Amino acid sequence: MKHIIEKIKEQIEADIYPGASLALFNNEWQEYYFGTQDERRAVTQGLIYDLASVSKVVGVGTVCIFLINKGIIELDSPLKVYYPDFHDVSVTLRQLLTHSSGIDPYIPNRDNLSDQELKAAINNIKVGSDRSFKYTDINFLLLGFMLEVIFNQSLDRILKEQIFNPFGMLETCFGPVENAVPTVQGVTAGTVHDPKARLLRHHAGSAGLFSTVTDLEIFCQRYLKDDFSSQLTENYSRSNKARSLAWDLDGDWLLHTGYTGTFILVNILQQKAAIFLSNRTYKKDDRAQWIVDRDELIKVIEESLLEEQT
Repeated sequence: MKHIIEKIKEQIEADIYPGASLALFNNEWQEYYFGTQDERRAVTQGLIYDLASVSKVVGVGTVCIFLINKGIIELDSPLKVYYPDFHDVSVTLRQLLTHSSGIDPYIPNRDNLSDQELKAAINNIKVGSDRSFKYTDINFLLLGFMLEVIFNQSLDRILKEQIFNPFGMLETCFGPVENAVPTVQGVTAGTVHDPKARLLRHHAGSAGLFSTVTDLEIFCQRYLKDDFSSQLTENYSRSNKARSLAWDLDGDWLLHTGYTGTFILVNILQQKAAIFLSNRTYKKDDRAQWIVDRDELIKVIEESLLEEQT
């Protein structure tokens, strides 16, 4: 674990993020806490973080996997079969879950729309013919809308009943959340960082969930041990980039990252996992540089966990 700890301390020293919470699984969970939340308050056990796009796997992605395994929805069926409000019959669930839908995510005047206007724009979003990999929140917003139709419930209730309550994840919910780790200096802590999720609130399948290290340990443990995840190391994409269902594939690792400085790693075959939670957007938002720094840290974590033989 030495190299992981050194890398995180190096990144904090370089002002990449003010602090971080880390949990590593290698036969048992070990937790580590670094730096500060806001250059003043220390990072400690029990903090609540805005997961940003990690919400995609903690929420909608996992429910979709459940439904696929039960035969309730079919991967190669058009979204429109289950969600008639979507305008394009060519977009399938497989494409949405692997980010190869051809959707153009641009929404004119987005920041001035109401929640219902935004949903209508998403339902009528432009779909192109290029079905190569293109990551966009719109894919998972549509999957969330679909689940609300299938279950005839709002997404927050679906996630509670299908995941959070059965798993025992009692500290995971949609924001805003009081006393969460602040994501932007000067903005009220606990405000949802993602603008579309902030507007759509508990109907957003792409972002907006808040959680703790403890709850995410429970979540990862279910992926490591339960049958529903046993086939997820396969490549489900038919585009130019290998993807699992909802998750990225990095060799044998299932991976998902979040804009605010979060990521989860799960290796089912080797029974390893990692949770990294930070608020890297607190003082600055250099996304391009963050992707470089984040990927370096992910590589160190993967290599270190696989080297450990405990």
